[in-house]
Amino acid sequence: MRRLTVRNLLAAWILLSSIWSWPAFASAADSIFDIRGLRADAPEPAAETLGNGSLDEQFEPFSSIATRDGATRLWLQLRPTADFKPGAVAALSVLKGRNQPIELFAVRDGKGISLQRATALPGFRGQHNALFILPDGLTKEQPLYARIDAVGGILGEPTFSVATLDGALTQAATHARMIALTFGALMAMSIAALLIWFVLSERLLVLYATLFALQALYVAYLSGEGFDWPVLSLALPATSYSWNVPAALSGAVACLFVREIAELRHFSPRVYKVFGWLAITFVVLAFANVAQVIGLGPLVAAIGNLVFMGSSVFTLVVSWLAWRRNNRAAGWFLIAWGLLEAFTIATAIRLLVTDPEGAEGLLYYGLPLSMVAAAVLIALGVADRLRDQRQALTEAERRAQTDSLTGVLNRRSLVERLEAACLRARARGLPIALLFIDLDHFKEINDSHGHQAGDAC
Repeated sequence: MRRLTVRNLLAAWILLSSIWSWPAFASAADSIFDIRGLRADAPEPAAETLGNGSLDEQFEPFSSIATRDGATRLWLQLRPTADFKPGAVAALSVLKGRNQPIELFAVRDGKGISLQRATALPGFRGQHNALFILPDGLTKEQPLYARIDAVGGILGEPTFSVATLDGALTQAATHARMIALTFGALMAMSIAALLIWFVLSERLLVLYATLFALQALYVAYLSGEGFDWPVLSLALPATSYSWNVPAALSGAVACLFVREIAELRHFSPRVYKVFGWLAITFVVLAFANVAQVIGLGPLVAAIGNLVFMGSSVFTLVVSWLAWRRNNRAAGWFLIAWGLLEAFTIATAIRLLVTDPEGAEGLLYYGLPLSMVAAAVLIALGVADRLRDQRQALTEAERRAQTDSLTGVLNRRSLVERLEAACLRARARGLPIALLFIDLDHFKEINDSHGHQAGDAC
């Protein structure tokens, strides 16, 4: 299925995944085009006859056309609701499946002419944003026509919008730069943690490196940018598996990470085991993606979403309790999780309720930046945890070397230091002296007033 995000920050992202998988047809085009679909019983039109008006009556409001099981082609009529004069090269943007065949026609001299496709830009969840050059001076009286072919028995529903070619390319470059920077930052922090692990051999560093490496792959593939990059483009045939599998695996690693940073093995062995079983569940979900092949994809997605959301809440509670137990590392983790969750919820609300088009800023900026911020915050938590361990080790060494009552060196430490001092004195040809100090008749204090009085003395 899909993802958990950092410690369950993934849980948040899956919510968006399910949102992005909803039909988006005409959501961005209602104010630009009046979209109508060709009736199923209408004859297949020819491009040269599109402009003669003979088929206009065969097009019905798209909302009245039922889903066509087994349909292999869909014709749409796009009538501009206003004259479009962008003052630059106009382009029709079609957000569709990456491999979804689509052809657009404009009417000129009473005949349908095919529109030139300028480029195709990557989009979220394996979609493509195809840009077609529009004819100059497009008016309300000049409809456009779209022919959409089915892929794998699925008839996609693209989203149409109008923009200038320069504006669309500039925006796409900005989005690509943002995703590339996010990917680079996450991978850099993962590699740095792995290199530090070679020195410190701390398991938490390996989990951190693995977690954010998987998160980097997740955001690269989910945004669609990774499919155009060297090496990562090899995952193109895997389509949705390329982001679903890293998301689920990162969920498993997040569970292992949480139980380590919250020190559950010592403070709550039962919860420690629960996170272990959750990690196994996420691994099963990663391999369960193949269920899409036999039509069980929606069921796996539903189960995955429940697991992600449940583990998210559970992780929140566990992290909060660990923080209340004065575990500052868990506190850093809790802040990071809350940050990601806040951006995810805000994006989900914008996509589903308020302003779907306005969610673009959250998708390309809010969520990626929150992932990087979470990586930094959790890195601080790991550093805090390592510092505490170093301090505990230093204190343990001090106690092992000194007398608990007086604080002076015990016999073993005194002998070790004397041997080292003698070796230095011999090597440098210097003299060495040893001073003994003793209190006469101290035993009488213990015998007369008790050992507690002797200790106090």
